[in-house]
Amino acid sequence: MMTSDHVSDLEPAVQAGDDPREFAHVLSAVHDAAMSGGRMPARPRAVIDDSWQRLRKAGLDPDADSAVERRLDVEELEERRRQSGLVEVVDELARGLDSLIADGDNILVIADARGHVLWRSGSSRVLSRADQLGFIEGADWAESSVGTNAIGTALMSGRSIQVFSAEHFVRSHHSWTCSGAPIKDPRTGDVLGVVDVSGPAATIHPTTLALVHAVARLAESQLRERHHRRLDCLRAVAAPILARSPGPALAVDVDGWVAAVDAVSPRARLLLPRGVGPGRTFFGALGECDVEALPGGWLVRVADAVDASPTRVSMRTVTTAFGGECVAVSVEGASGGWTHRCSPRHGDILTHLARHRSGVAAAQMSTHLFGVDDRTVTVRAEMSRLRKRFGGLLVAGPYRFADGVEVRLDG
Repeated sequence: MMTSDHVSDLEPAVQAGDDPREFAHVLSAVHDAAMSGGRMPARPRAVIDDSWQRLRKAGLDPDADSAVERRLDVEELEERRRQSGLVEVVDELARGLDSLIADGDNILVIADARGHVLWRSGSSRVLSRADQLGFIEGADWAESSVGTNAIGTALMSGRSIQVFSAEHFVRSHHSWTCSGAPIKDPRTGDVLGVVDVSGPAATIHPTTLALVHAVARLAESQLRERHHRRLDCLRAVAAPILARSPGPALAVDVDGWVAAVDAVSPRARLLLPRGVGPGRTFFGALGECDVEALPGGWLVRVADAVDASPTRVSMRTVTTAFGGECVAVSVEGASGGWTHRCSPRHGDILTHLARHRSGVAAAQMSTHLFGVDDRTVTVRAEMSRLRKRFGGLLVAGPYRFADGVEVRLDG
């Protein structure tokens, strides 16, 4: 049951055929000896031993109250969810692990790269037990906060891990088992967060870790495919514009990933300057460039000696094929233009911003849209969607059209 320092990349805490009750008893004795400085009757697994050593050096108390001292408020939680990069795969993760929580004994948790619980699901019975540990949405389950656990220790080790009973550093967690796997950004390799399945220690099963690990890898594959689809959409819009471009140019998404190039050496990504927006900007790899907005990205054109033409945005209300109305937003730059038809709400937001060029705070936009100033979470979610579509044409703090963008309302 205990192992040598050499461990595989995917090692369940309990092997097939092991008696979990006997293993838990041995682990409890190992934990007691390790925390008191006594002689351990067996050696913990290397990944657990490394975690315990980190926490002892940090001075974490194994007998500390397990309740989480601080949790994110509603607005912070919503913002972390939007910024996590995991929103697109939450449903897939839940479907892939439904079999592990269907019996009501386990809880599914998705945490961000800092260990904050962003989403959780499970039966009311297991959620109630998790509440007693502070295992709630918005709680900080980084290793440094609550000790060895499958979320925080997966983030520290960079690997999938199962933590059983007294392998948890804090004693109040010994009645639990948890299996967590990091989810990485397939574009950069950076960790986006962790998917975790936790429940009473008696429910541990050796195959749980393998399934959690496999579902995390599937989520990464889905993120990769969606990124490729977005680049394909951007490429389709950019191709005719690049064909008309008077000089070297490339189309990139809002993170700088390259969708298409024309007369520029091929590359996977272009480092975008902080606060990039329409107009002339210096790029370290290309020099002075004229930047124009594309749906979901930018056209970056190596500048010539003449001044860059301004980006112009015009909006007009049009009738849809079904008799309704929407707002058509046309964006024109030196190399051409494109049009996007917005939903009525997005059209209302853009029209309001066009009429208030100095900017609108989230509470003010909430009042405009809903008649009350406390729907800021919804406002931020809508603005996040709009900024993905229109890129740096829209900026925050307060929300407004970027400086240098000419905006016109037609009709």
